[in-house]
Amino acid sequence: MTAIFLREFKGYFNSMLGWVLTGVMLLFGGLYFTAVNLQGGYTDLSYTLYSFIIVLLIFVPLLCMRSFAEEKRSRTDQLLLTSPVSIPGIVMGKYLSLLAMFVVPLGVYALYPLLMKALGAANFAASYSGLLAYFFLGAALIAVCMYLSTLTENQIVAALSGFGVLLVCYLMPAIQTLFTAGSSLALVVFAIILGAASLIIGLHSRSLVLGGGVFAVGCIALAVLFSVRSAALTTAFSAVLGALALFEPFLNFVNGLFDVTALVYYAGVAGLFLFLTGQALEKRRWN
Repeated sequence: MTAIFLREFKGYFNSMLGWVLTGVMLLFGGLYFTAVNLQGGYTDLSYTLYSFIIVLLIFVPLLCMRSFAEEKRSRTDQLLLTSPVSIPGIVMGKYLSLLAMFVVPLGVYALYPLLMKALGAANFAASYSGLLAYFFLGAALIAVCMYLSTLTENQIVAALSGFGVLLVCYLMPAIQTLFTAGSSLALVVFAIILGAASLIIGLHSRSLVLGGGVFAVGCIALAVLFSVRSAALTTAFSAVLGALALFEPFLNFVNGLFDVTALVYYAGVAGLFLFLTGQALEKRRWN
């Protein structure tokens, strides 16, 4: 795992990608820090971090696009999967290298509260708790985009799919308000999600009968729930959409609250997609 971590981390800075991405994060961080904290007079760094949080929609997919897609394109993944390193070791080696790349600009951001204190006043507790939440947010987003990179051998496709998924998560609070009109729309969307899930189950199990059976049973359950408790569909669907709003929990830290549940949520998202990444690699190893 250590060898994979060092190879991946050095690889980013042996090319222009690592330098450019780090430079972009430092550029936007410096600009917003100057505008919000130095000129605006805010003593909390969380406001600055939230102001350019949208930059992560571009930074993270570009950072993660080559993690596994490039390995598949160049067929070096076959050497990696047949090496004595375990699947969890491969996943964690690459994941920790991506986290280290993300931590580099965060290390510079950690100096900003000290600069604010030297020039006037700084809220250290709020600033560093916001920085911690920003790290956990980035860790979750990196895990999502790294998993998407295992699904293709084209780096551009991996980057675009990562950007699309993160954009939907970023816009999810606005999307969530569109589904509060009634349960009928929630029923349609749940049926579409059920169809997609059934198709995935059928393809993975190589049994369309199983996929069709799951879809049929799910449709019956949805129909019964719609006829008996239609309002529950809207409530459940709103809860599902709320769980997909990855950027929303960070607002609690901007508002001055140290939300432990938000950190647990980000850790859970990262753990889930790291597990899915491992399963995707395990399937490719056996294939």
